[in-house]
Amino acid sequence: MTRILLLQGANMAYLGKRQPEIYGTTAAAELDKMMLRHAEKVGVSLDIVYTHIEGEAIARIYRAADDGIDGLLMNPAGFMYAGYALRDCLLSMKFPYVEVHMSNIDKRGLKSVTAETARGVIAGFGLQSYFMGMDALLDLIKAERLAKGGMK
Repeated sequence: MTRILLLQGANMAYLGKRQPEIYGTTAAAELDKMMLRHAEKVGVSLDIVYTHIEGEAIARIYRAADDGIDGLLMNPAGFMYAGYALRDCLLSMKFPYVEVHMSNIDKRGLKSVTAETARGVIAGFGLQSYFMGMDALLDLIKAERLAKGGMK
């Protein structure tokens, strides 16, 4: 079974409570349930991790790599501004990484340093960014497996 890590960066645990005018009113736990249902529907094992600490995010990504994870879906949130250590960690990963943001960060004048390492970035579609991101990540994983002569 395809295994994906969804890493939620700094401040994402307060989804639904923090800046609802930008991020909406859906709580983090509700998003988790929605993502787990979607993962089950598409036949994916999904591990969801929240952290406000960049070093914990880095440690979790390294552990995922050691465990043979197939792909990373991440909303770096507060790490996107100055997460250079996280960016450097991502540079050494062999699995595909897709970055998601609920808001259109370009429209808000924000730049993500972690996006420099992503295969792609999906932003500005609210909660839908996560589902689009997972689907895109799955397409990347399947394409890599086919290129290696593996299974779909």
